[in-house]
Amino acid sequence: MRKVMLFVGTRKGGLIYTSDESRQKWDVTPLHFKAWNVMHMRLDPRDNRIHVAAAHDAFGPSTHYSDDWGQTWTQAGKSPAFERPSASGRPAGTVPEAMDMDSIKGKPEKVDKVWHIAPGRADEPGVLYAGVQPAALFKSTDRGETWQINEAFYDHPHRGTFFPGAGGLCMHTILPHPTDHNRMWIAVSTGGCYYTNDGGKTWNPRNKNVLADFSPEKYPEYGQCVHKIALHPSHPERLYQQNHCGMYRSDDGGENWIDIGEGKLPSRFGFPIVVHPHDPNTAYIVPEEADQYRVSIEGKFVVWRTRDRGESWEPLTNGLPQHAHLVALREAMATDTYADAGIYVGTSTGQIFYSRDGGDNWGVLADYLPPVLSLEAAVVEN
Repeated sequence: MRKVMLFVGTRKGGLIYTSDESRQKWDVTPLHFKAWNVMHMRLDPRDNRIHVAAAHDAFGPSTHYSDDWGQTWTQAGKSPAFERPSASGRPAGTVPEAMDMDSIKGKPEKVDKVWHIAPGRADEPGVLYAGVQPAALFKSTDRGETWQINEAFYDHPHRGTFFPGAGGLCMHTILPHPTDHNRMWIAVSTGGCYYTNDGGKTWNPRNKNVLADFSPEKYPEYGQCVHKIALHPSHPERLYQQNHCGMYRSDDGGENWIDIGEGKLPSRFGFPIVVHPHDPNTAYIVPEEADQYRVSIEGKFVVWRTRDRGESWEPLTNGLPQHAHLVALREAMATDTYADAGIYVGTSTGQIFYSRDGGDNWGVLADYLPPVLSLEAAVVEN
């Protein structure tokens, strides 16, 4: 018998919700990592180990794992950390010409947060990836016990010119190609999408046709504020991107991007995006006001769905509050893998809304939580 598990990261800890295949009644664990920012909680389906990226105001950032479904936790022997300065001689997130270079040369950077953990491919057991703030990529080859930095991206000449968005200079998206070990996409806010085809030895920006309306150059090579990128494993060349400045699709692995939101969606701004687990043509987003208000448009919380790769979009409202000013953050949306896909959305005011039929109808899974930072869903065997 199968069950679905929903892993919830909040500003005050993490929670695990569990239900049977009906997804009608949910059990919930006590709060894990009380008083910690649980940035991301994710199950590795290859060995059923749960991984957590957490940060504490006093103790700093760390990663943890559990092999007994969250009953006990072990802190990694070596969490992601910078151990030397970058080749540029300056920390990421700074503007070089405004820096006193002598004051920072030779000083190592500090990892502020671990934002995202991604399991490796099915045929590389023990491999995981982590994205941190300030933007850098780490890899583990021992199931999350230790982490090593990707030197090529850390020393990339673009990196020292990135600047933080409102949420910080975060690497929030890590997308290994499902079958090709040499290929991977990553995304940074604010830096853009980067791609490797040689196993991480080199990284190239992939931001062609993506707007950066806050920049003097409106379509720069890099420096875009990517909010989230998603792909479907059966069509890994097709990427969907929710950006600070629009909604995009690529059909060639990010080499070119197509605007699929202009004139079709009520706003160019939004944070999360997910792809339907069984249909690469179907994706879901939550647009928000594009100005500094940045909450649900006109006080109506709406999930938008495309079933034709973004050629058209439809608003999904049945069961969602239409008199509420809500925010869904970039990691706070997920899907399960049932045939009637479950779609889950969390808010910064502590609600989790979910649909058991691909978005047609919605209900409240949880309320009165701390601000929801991330959601991940997994279907497992009892």
